[in-house]
Amino acid sequence: MSKNKSDVAIILINYNSSEYTQKCISSILDQTSALAYQIIVVDNASEKEDFERLSSFVATLPEDIIQLHRSKINTGFGGGNMHGIQFTNAQYYLFLNNDTLLVDNPIKVCYEFMETHSDAALCGPQIYNERNEKTVSFDHFTSFAREVFGRKTPEILFAKPNRKKDYSEPIAVDYVNGSFMFFRAEDFDKIGGFDTNIFLYFEECDICYRLKKQGRKTYFLPNPSYIHHQGISVNKTKMPIAIKIELKTSMFYVIRKNYGYLHYLALRLVFIIRYGLTSLIKPKYFKLFHRILVGLPLGKSLKQKQTIQD
Repeated sequence: MSKNKSDVAIILINYNSSEYTQKCISSILDQTSALAYQIIVVDNASEKEDFERLSSFVATLPEDIIQLHRSKINTGFGGGNMHGIQFTNAQYYLFLNNDTLLVDNPIKVCYEFMETHSDAALCGPQIYNERNEKTVSFDHFTSFAREVFGRKTPEILFAKPNRKKDYSEPIAVDYVNGSFMFFRAEDFDKIGGFDTNIFLYFEECDICYRLKKQGRKTYFLPNPSYIHHQGISVNKTKMPIAIKIELKTSMFYVIRKNYGYLHYLALRLVFIIRYGLTSLIKPKYFKLFHRILVGLPLGKSLKQKQTIQD
C-alpha cells in the first residue's frame, strides 16, 4: 500500500454474489473521476467457486487501485467492513453495497460536500431502484414510537424530515441507507466504527446515533444518486423467519444499548403481545414470538452459527 493517503477508500463486501460485485467495481471505475481512491473488497467466507470467480476478475485490475481480502468466517455487515478498513489509508471511507451501481460520479459529489461541511460525519445520496424509480434513502432512529406507531410518528411528534418527500438541497437526517455511507474517517475512527456485535441490520442506525451524541451530523444529499438492486437484497415481506428473528434481535440490541433497559422492556412487552396474537393466526411466527419472549439474546444470533471456511 502506498504511504500517500488517498482521498477515499471504498469498501465492498462480497458474499456469494461475485457477479454483482464485479458490476459494482466496474461502475466505480467508470463513474469515479478527479479523486485518488482505493477499492478494498472483503470476501465474507463465500463458497470457494464464488471467491475464485471474484479473485480472477480482480487480478485483471491494477493492484494499486484494488485489493481483495478473504475472511474465513462470515462476520456480517459490520464485521466485514471493519475487516476492510484495516487495509485502508484514506481521508474518507465509503461503505458501498456490492449490489449497487454508481451514476454520474456520486463519490466526487459526496467528497466535495464533506470538504465544505465540517459538521458532517457522513452523508448518503439518493437511491434509485433497478426500474429507475426513487426509493427512500434515509430513516429515523429506531425507538418505541417508531416501532409501535410507525415511521410517520417521529415526523409528526418530533418534526423529523419526511422520508418520502422530494428534496432539492442537502438535509440533516437521523441516518442514511447502509448501502452507501460516505464517512469522514476521523469521525468513524473516533467512535470505533461499526458495532460488530450486530451481525445484520441496524448497523447504520446505531453508528449514526452514536455520532449524533458526539455532536456530529448525518446528511442526505438529494442530487447525487446510485442504483440499488434491491431485488437481491432480502425482501422484508418475504423474509424467512430466521432472518426476521435476526432483524428483531439487532433492533432490540440497539434499542437497549442506546436507550436503556426500560425502553427495551416496554417495546418487548408490546411485541410479545403483537407476535403472540400473530402466531395464533400465522403459526410460522411462533419461533419469532418465542425468541422475543426469551429476550432476543445475541447468543442466538446467526453470527453464532457461522463456520470457518477454507
